[in-house]
Amino acid sequence: METAVKVDHISKIYQLKNKDNPHKASQRFYALKDLSFTIEKGDVVGILGTNGSGKSTLSLILAGISDIDQGSLEIHGEQSLIAINTGLNMQLTGEENIKVKGALLGLKKKEIQRITQSVIDFAELDDFLYQPVKKYSSGMKSRLGFSISLALDPDIFIVDEALSVGDKGFAKKCMDRMMELRDNEGKTIFFVSHSMSQVRKFCKTGLWIEGGQLQEIGDIKTVCDHYEAYVNQLNEMDPKEKKKYLNQKFKKRVLPQTKKGFFSKLTGGL
Repeated sequence: METAVKVDHISKIYQLKNKDNPHKASQRFYALKDLSFTIEKGDVVGILGTNGSGKSTLSLILAGISDIDQGSLEIHGEQSLIAINTGLNMQLTGEENIKVKGALLGLKKKEIQRITQSVIDFAELDDFLYQPVKKYSSGMKSRLGFSISLALDPDIFIVDEALSVGDKGFAKKCMDRMMELRDNEGKTIFFVSHSMSQVRKFCKTGLWIEGGQLQEIGDIKTVCDHYEAYVNQLNEMDPKEKKKYLNQKFKKRVLPQTKKGFFSKLTGGL
C-alpha cells in the first residue's frame, strides 16, 4: 500500500502565558510529544482523546498550518483542514473567500468559477455567500469551510469537529459525501469528533492521543472500546481525585526550567 502520512517522533512545544505576571518567563509544555505512526493512502482515521490531549494540534500539523519542533513529517498529497473558522478571512465575503483560496492554490479564473458554483450548490448559503463571514453563525462558517474543501478536492481531508455545529440535515449531507469520498474515491481522511457513534461508523483506524502522547493505534472498534473504558474510569473518579490525576498528567508535559544552553538544546533552539 502507498503511504499517505508518515509521522516520525514529532513533538510540538507551546509556551504558556504567566497568568500572574505577563512579563515573567512562562512555562513551556509539550502539546504533542514523540508521536510516531504511518497512515496508508485511503485510510480513514478517527483521532480520539480527551479535551487538551493534542487532537487539534495534530490536525493543524497534518494540514500544514502549524510547524513541528522535533522529529520529521511526510505528507504525500495535498491536504485540507475542515474546522470551524480555520482558514476563513472574517472580513471577506463567502464568495471572496472561495476566490482567495483558489488563487492561493494557483487555480485559473475558469477553475475558480467552477469551484465557486460547486460551493454555492453544496453550502446552501443563498445570499449570505455575498455577506462578510464575520456575520455568519458558527454553523454557516462550517458550511462554507466544508464546501470549499470539498470543491478543492484535496488528497487528504482533516475534519476537526466541523460537523458539531449547525443543523443535523446539513451534517448528514456532509457525512454522506464523506462516505462517498471514503468508499468511491479512496481519499485519506482524518476525523476528529466527540460523537463516538460517528467515529465507530465512519472510521477504519483509531488513533488515540492522551496527554500529548500516542496511547494506541489500530482497529477502530478496539481503540474506541479502550478509549471509552478510560473515559468512564476518569468520570467515575471523585472531583478531588480527578483534579489531582489531571494535574499530575499535565506536569509530565511541562519542560524543565534549566540553564539556557541546555534548555535551547532540549527544545530545538526555540
